[in-house]
Amino acid sequence: MVLTLKVISSAINYNDGLLKEEDLREAQKKYRLVKLPSLIEYFGYCLCCGSHFAGPVFEMKDYLEWTEGKGIWAPSDKGLSPSPYGATFRALVQAGISMAVYLYLVPYHPLSRFSEPVYQEWGFWRKLSFQYMSGFTARWKYYFIWSISEASIIISGLGFSGWTESSPPKPKWDRAKNVDIPGVELAKSAVVLPLVWNIQVSTWLRHYVYERLITKGKKPGFFQLLATQTVSAVWHGLYPGYMLFFVQSALMIAGSRVLYRWEQATNMGLVKKALVFINFAYTLLILNYSAVGFLVLSLHESLALYGSVYYVGTILPITLILLGYIIPAKPARSKARKQQ
Repeated sequence: MVLTLKVISSAINYNDGLLKEEDLREAQKKYRLVKLPSLIEYFGYCLCCGSHFAGPVFEMKDYLEWTEGKGIWAPSDKGLSPSPYGATFRALVQAGISMAVYLYLVPYHPLSRFSEPVYQEWGFWRKLSFQYMSGFTARWKYYFIWSISEASIIISGLGFSGWTESSPPKPKWDRAKNVDIPGVELAKSAVVLPLVWNIQVSTWLRHYVYERLITKGKKPGFFQLLATQTVSAVWHGLYPGYMLFFVQSALMIAGSRVLYRWEQATNMGLVKKALVFINFAYTLLILNYSAVGFLVLSLHESLALYGSVYYVGTILPITLILLGYIIPAKPARSKARKQQ
């Protein structure tokens, strides 16, 4: 899966290098390849062992600059490349905690429970809470492997991403960062999830799918979002559960945007706080409801489990999207200006 992203991005970036720079977006200008890499550079990038099996994916231009000691890896007035050991230790500690949490929780929330008669005997709220805990438990497995990969990329030096603006400047090690655990579990909006979960793949999808589907002079809409999530689903594998999950996630994000627009359109503090909390609860509910399809993969089982909670996680986003057309949000500032 990671190799697929690297091969595609290499080809696209080389093609961008053949185009006029003034016609390109900022990301295209930043990562374009104006020179064809050698075979050893290409295979070195594709098979870089630190991220080969589980990611994170990174750009060929960054890889080449790292191997050649150029760009941010070149000696500067801040000295040579900073020590990676502290950041590596932090990533390893995070990996250890993640695996411990996963091993503790998984016996209490096995996926096999979904197919047992006891699950069908439970009421609505208990089924919904078990779906939440199943998704919550499964995520720690991903937190573990991404943290291990992050540690390997950091200690190699490739994880270095520049210096902070503080005085004295401190090194940043977020090139290999693939997840922000508190950001995922406490997300205030579904819109921020791509920024905190599988971060590097989300960035890849934004640069190579989402932005390239936007017509110049026009704003992106639901089509670009749905197409990007569909590409992500196909990339994960041709299982119905993946397709359902990513279509669900497109609906989830679109519904969350409606709540956010309503939140921004009001000047009433209490209403604004209520909408912030509703968006948080909505994201928590829909994310873990949708994750069931990602976990069980089977079409029949996914639909049966969605149906066991009355498709609440599908109906709610669609309802919000429709309400967004019926009750359009007008920015609070424009209202104030009209009153003036």
